[in-house]
Amino acid sequence: MMEVFILLIVQPGKEDEVYEILKDRPEVKEIYKVYGDYDILIRVEVPNIKALDEFHDGVLRGIPGIEMTETLIASSYGGR
Repeated sequence: MMEVFILLIVQPGKEDEVYEILKDRPEVKEIYKVYGDYDILIRVEVPNIKALDEFHDGVLRGIPGIEMTETLIASSYGGR
């Protein structure tokens, strides 16, 4: 299983709409409103890179209001 963190920049005023769509996605395990350059942070679990591609290209790119994403693939320290 891959654990991925995705930072989202959302059009002003669209944050709640994006949240409502993402909160029911089975891949999305946690979702946070954040302050700074990004608006939303999601923690996603997918089985492999192909599933991540499908989530990113098939789901995130289809949500109105998302302007930009930054994807961070999580890894562990020394086998922990």
